[in-house]
Amino acid sequence: MNDLIISGLNLNIAWKNKSENFKQIELAFKQTSADLLILPEMFSTGFYMKPEEIADRNEETLQWMKNFAKQKNTAVCGSASVFGGDQYLNRFYFVKPDGEYFFYDKRHLFSYSGEDKKYSSGQERVIVQYKGWRILLQVCYDLRFPVFSRNNNDYDAILYVANWPKSRIDAWQTLLKARAIENQAYVFGLNRIGTDGNDLEYPESSYCYFADGSETSSTKNNIISTIFEAEKLDKFRTKFHFLSDRDEFELK
Repeated sequence: MNDLIISGLNLNIAWKNKSENFKQIELAFKQTSADLLILPEMFSTGFYMKPEEIADRNEETLQWMKNFAKQKNTAVCGSASVFGGDQYLNRFYFVKPDGEYFFYDKRHLFSYSGEDKKYSSGQERVIVQYKGWRILLQVCYDLRFPVFSRNNNDYDAILYVANWPKSRIDAWQTLLKARAIENQAYVFGLNRIGTDGNDLEYPESSYCYFADGSETSSTKNNIISTIFEAEKLDKFRTKFHFLSDRDEFELK
């Protein structure tokens, strides 16, 4: 496992405008070189609760991600509203440079906004293998439910992509840090910025934490960057082997 260079975009998502968001992302990352580029939750449309109007029906967002990953020769990840079969899903794609991709369908739907009435819940936890790293994919509201993301010694890092508004930012930051400490893993939480079509505000609030709770990132021109250091994580887990004392449980 080698060190992993990661950059995420604090994107002011253009409301319901896929082509504009794709253009913004390409421009913002034009000079960026990394092993992985991260985009927010529903980055191509915004967090919109009328999926019948905006959901991908022909894998539009996925196809753009594949092209962009190939062009940048790096992995790209982020979530999109998609129509799959007979249901709408908040789908977190992880696309490798060669076009291979994985996806996780958001399990915990945000009932406060009615997401659970419009979208279907995913059931499977997804861990992606990339350049020797085991990466757990999670979306926004999942952050409030630590049982689902508990490290069973099966991952090294968690990625959270979100549309988490200003009024609850303290919870966002606190829980990200907690997930890093309790799971002895890197945690990268990428949030959008700006104001959405519902007039909700999103301040710059993306963070990356090491397994001890320390911040490990820097931000410039709306791009938050960090390095997942393999040797540092291995030494920390070896010295403080807290995971071996964890409780055993099964999700039902």
